[in-house]
Amino acid sequence: MTHPENLPQHAPLDAPWLADVVRRALDEDLGGYPGRDVTTFATIPADAVVTGSLVMRQEGVVAGLAIAREVVAQVAHRFDLPEPTVTERVADGAHVEPGTVLAHIAGVGHVVLVAERTILNLMSRACGVATHTRLWVDALEGTGARVLDTRKTTPTLRELDKYAVRCGGGTNKRFGLNDVAMVKDNHIVAAGSVAGAIDAIRQRFPEVPIQVEVENTDQAFDALDAGVDFLMIDNMAPGAMAELVSAIRAAEPRYGRVWLEATGGLTVNSVRAVAEAGVDFMSVGALTHSSPIIDIGLDLS
Repeated sequence: MTHPENLPQHAPLDAPWLADVVRRALDEDLGGYPGRDVTTFATIPADAVVTGSLVMRQEGVVAGLAIAREVVAQVAHRFDLPEPTVTERVADGAHVEPGTVLAHIAGVGHVVLVAERTILNLMSRACGVATHTRLWVDALEGTGARVLDTRKTTPTLRELDKYAVRCGGGTNKRFGLNDVAMVKDNHIVAAGSVAGAIDAIRQRFPEVPIQVEVENTDQAFDALDAGVDFLMIDNMAPGAMAELVSAIRAAEPRYGRVWLEATGGLTVNSVRAVAEAGVDFMSVGALTHSSPIIDIGLDLS
């Protein structure tokens, strides 16, 4: 069984998901389907054509360029208007300077202006997550450790958040409660022991990989004795973590390869010291729950 952290990390933004979230975002903005933009429809002739540029106003990492094409396509369909052309000038994952043109958009003004805010809202968030992730990736450069995201995402936007993490060079952890069994303190209490929780999962869901969060050496080796090969070391000081990691690595001839993740209380300034303890991964909820947006604008010419 392969843990998600070790799966390929190059998947594009999921097209059906993107179509659905854009549809709901447009319904919200336009007051239903097809809806209306009272300002644009009143002030701009229906046959007016405009050209504009999506411009990065801050330094950052690009993520979510597919959003622009999907939004203008859906707006055009709603109002039975020609679909504007979107010409991308950079690629997702690129690190760009302020003033960089991300894409050119040309077409009917009603479509472009209705689409503007939905494009900017989603892309600004995606670029913010990607840019924040890149800070952590850079901080870990040369250590061999990788930064992971978590489930601490905005509800309904997890696909976008995790795609943005990939664009920033980070690694996706599990996507939900369904794809990995992650045993934490409450599960251990409920099951009576680490081994009890692991055994219960194997009986009910034998095909699912299991990861166990541990807070001390006894819990770590209880999990290893039960056959788990992925441990999350929670809220442990770097010195104590280094001792535990060393003990686990020394025992790998007996247990086989063990994947180790540090979690809890990490900061971009301290993460390198934690990585040097010898863990494989760092999980950082802040990648998705605390990333500031990147300012992006649509400038008409």
